[in-house]
Amino acid sequence: MATTYLTRTPSSTSTRKKLTFSAWCKRANINSEGMLIHALNNSSESDGLRFYTDNSLNCILSNGNDGSVTTNRKFTDPNAFYHIMWVVDTTQGTASDRIKLYVNGIQETSFSAASYPSQDFVMEGMFVSAKPMYIGTQLDGGSGSNYFGGVMSFVNIIDGTAYTPSSFGSTDSVTGQWKINTSPSVTYGTNGSLILKNGNTITDQSGNSNNWTLAAGTLTNTEDCPSNNFATWNKSIGYTDALTNGN
Repeated sequence: MATTYLTRTPSSTSTRKKLTFSAWCKRANINSEGMLIHALNNSSESDGLRFYTDNSLNCILSNGNDGSVTTNRKFTDPNAFYHIMWVVDTTQGTASDRIKLYVNGIQETSFSAASYPSQDFVMEGMFVSAKPMYIGTQLDGGSGSNYFGGVMSFVNIIDGTAYTPSSFGSTDSVTGQWKINTSPSVTYGTNGSLILKNGNTITDQSGNSNNWTLAAGTLTNTEDCPSNNFATWNKSIGYTDALTNGN
């Protein structure tokens, strides 16, 4: 997505105790920080999910002050579509159940750092009326940074329900690989949406009409998607020129 990013500003505030973010992501820029989703209330109250420069996966609540989880696992394959899920459910009695990360249907349990919100904590950045949400960048101080470099597909943002990976994918009985469910049976909630459904449309496909806006850059349609995966160059082996259009 280079310096391309999307935005949407909710017109109403949700209960904000449960969130499911599910997206298929193919990284073009390894060893660079890239924000998948970011919601900004103010400088100290933002929620988000990103790849760090060390290629780990990190999520934050309230800029990390009320919850932050970082995987030990590194995600360095530029040819793979990773199915990334971030699930928040602060109603859970067990602290470690209040934030969960899944990759390709498997829950991540090994973390370099992990802190969890208090029970029934209300997210401060996500799903707040008149406070913007972003896909593909971290926007602070009116300018974008930490752009996600690569391809994103089937971006599901669910307000008010904590789902498991089986809603969005399944294991292929022949190959053993995790494969996409292109028609998930889910409830999107007031501020939920489904965009980039095997294409570059940012018109909400969930039925909610929560459409997103292209805030900057160019959103390129590509045939490279989770159900039709193309081979791409591995920049980490020493290629130095810029890679564009999802590599």
